[in-house]
Amino acid sequence: MDFMAARRNMVATQIKTSAVTDPLVISALEAVPREAFVPPNQRPFAYIDEDLTVGKGRCVMEPAVLARLLQLANVQPDDRALVVAAGTGYSAAVLAQMARTVVAVDSDAALLSHARQACAAVGAAAVTVVMGDPKLGCPEHGPFDVILIDGAVADIPAVLEARLNDGGRLVAIVRRGSIGRATLVTRAGEAYSRREGFDAMTPVLPEFTQAPRFVF
Repeated sequence: MDFMAARRNMVATQIKTSAVTDPLVISALEAVPREAFVPPNQRPFAYIDEDLTVGKGRCVMEPAVLARLLQLANVQPDDRALVVAAGTGYSAAVLAQMARTVVAVDSDAALLSHARQACAAVGAAAVTVVMGDPKLGCPEHGPFDVILIDGAVADIPAVLEARLNDGGRLVAIVRRGSIGRATLVTRAGEAYSRREGFDAMTPVLPEFTQAPRFVF
């Protein structure tokens, strides 16, 4: 399979047709081989417009959804970024094409091993892969200018918002039902503003499901 041609086609038919105009985002998606971040049996499907499951409740996010989230985050070349629940590292590698440094945090050793190997193979030297609780937002490496939650959440935890620098942006898919909404959180001093964007069907991360409500 010609993965390079498939990647070019993905950018042309999935990214540029999804209201993605940021040249940093487009060039980042063009540069990173998605097939390096999925199991071998999924590589023939690496460029379809779907989330690809990689285990432990993680997925390699649908390319157009990832691209639109990164555009919403308005990533700048000097930004310090964090990817929460980074899985096998694809989103982190893409973000590393745009930002100065990227920390990728997850709690599963096997996924992190894949992430380290794949990031090294594609030359994503700006990515630091860290074992840790995604819900805590890797405080030892923060604060951050950009935080990407690499999967949907029922709610965005305040502790992750607090990892932002002043002027920092956090992007995630917030999903409590059958469909989620892209959400941008921006920090200004001690205040946080929210803005919603597009709809997405991104799977909810196991650590970020909605807490059960008790009815008496």
